[in-house]
Amino acid sequence: MALPAGTGRVAYNAAISRCARAGLYPRAFALFREMRGHGMRADEYTLPPLLNAAALLRAPPAARALHALLLRAGLASHLHVANALVDAYAKLSRLDAARAVFDEMARRDVVTWTSLLTGLARAGAHDAAVRVYGGMVDEGVQPDEFAVAAVLSSCAGSTMLELGRSVHAAVVRLGLEPFLSVGNSLVSMYAKTGALQDAQMVFDAARARCTITWTALIVGYAQNGRGRQSLEIYTDMVRSGCRPDYVTFIGLLFACSHAGLVDAGRAHFRSMVTDYGITPGPDHYACMVDLFGRAGRLEEAMDLLNRSTTELDATVWKALLGACRVHRNAELAERAAEMVWRLDPKDAVPYVMLANLYSRARRWDDVARIRVLMKSRGITKEPGCSWVGVNGVTHLFHVEDRGHPRAAEIYQKVEEMTERIRAEGYVPDTDWALQDEAPEGRERGLAYHSERLAVAFGLLAVPAAAPIRVFKNLRVCGDCHAAIKIVTKLYGREIILRDANCFHHMKDGACSCGDYW
Repeated sequence: MALPAGTGRVAYNAAISRCARAGLYPRAFALFREMRGHGMRADEYTLPPLLNAAALLRAPPAARALHALLLRAGLASHLHVANALVDAYAKLSRLDAARAVFDEMARRDVVTWTSLLTGLARAGAHDAAVRVYGGMVDEGVQPDEFAVAAVLSSCAGSTMLELGRSVHAAVVRLGLEPFLSVGNSLVSMYAKTGALQDAQMVFDAARARCTITWTALIVGYAQNGRGRQSLEIYTDMVRSGCRPDYVTFIGLLFACSHAGLVDAGRAHFRSMVTDYGITPGPDHYACMVDLFGRAGRLEEAMDLLNRSTTELDATVWKALLGACRVHRNAELAERAAEMVWRLDPKDAVPYVMLANLYSRARRWDDVARIRVLMKSRGITKEPGCSWVGVNGVTHLFHVEDRGHPRAAEIYQKVEEMTERIRAEGYVPDTDWALQDEAPEGRERGLAYHSERLAVAFGLLAVPAAAPIRVFKNLRVCGDCHAAIKIVTKLYGREIILRDANCFHHMKDGACSCGDYW
């Protein structure tokens, strides 16, 4: 409905702002077109709510048009207009455009910095987000609760535990602890960087908790190999009167799958629907397939998928493919791989998993066939790498990597480790070697996997009293998992290894995953 004839710009601005705040974004733009049709020009109060509307409508062309309009109108010098533009581009994941506007601003405030920082964190550009936070602090701009929550998210995403600790110290100094979003981000950051005791400490000290707080801790315990404790926390959550949500049940089912709790997993999957009215999504089905698959119940996994009314995505079929690899069911693995290829033809995971399965079965012709197929389809595998942080510096390793300045020492340490663990009874599991070589070559290749090199460097560079924290972008090799466990016993060190799946807290020759990961 149009505004009455004779309505002025101030009234239009107020109406546009009200519509934008109420989520009536198309109506806000309709009023803007009507306003301009009456010959009224936009001012610095017209454009910010429209830029926010464009962002929340996921409409980059509208944001660009408004950008052009404000430049023509000479409104870019207004701080709150420029802030709204940075925020809109950031929310639309147009990060280069957001950065360009940011760099051109003569004056910035906490909103400017926070808008860019939050956009980078949300888009997964964690290193860039951390740099922006550093620039903000260097400029003397005091971060608010939104900036702190965003940088903590990036500390978790980039595995920067020490930076996360320094941000936590700033939180205390600035008195931001009472903010729920900050407490939630701290719990999540510590859990995602393997510092579970710190996550629990923040949780226990929190003055207020919500579903996100409880879920962050539930997921954290699950990912750190403490599945049973994860379920206990869920029981406390329900007793407290806090209602679980979609993500809570992903954490619960993940916990059940990684702890081998099949009956508990079934019960929570049913409870999600019957007690809370939550329709299972692909992530829940992937967890259930993983749960059944780890337990060797592939028929039950397929039965669940056949009865599903949910549209299943590639994640579900990759979970099934992973289970087939563990239990060496090539026929079902090939069916699962075909489903992944239909849903996501460019995903390298099914090719790699099939090649691994064929390799473990010594089916070298099939391994070669998969590699030829990958090449013909232009599929490239993400190279495996591992890294260790020491004194704020990240040291990155690839398989058989000799590019590190201390490579000679590292390789000497690897040889020493291999000698000592062999004397302890370690026998290389060459099923994890993916090349058709003589046994000696396969064993040598395993010894120089990226996680083994990272551990060797950690033994050299990380103080004896501190745990060695190794991160890997892919799933840890089963042979390396066995070897590193023995290393912790022989060297008296705690090693915390996070792979693409979960954390492995290794100490005294044992792992938190119970060898069930």
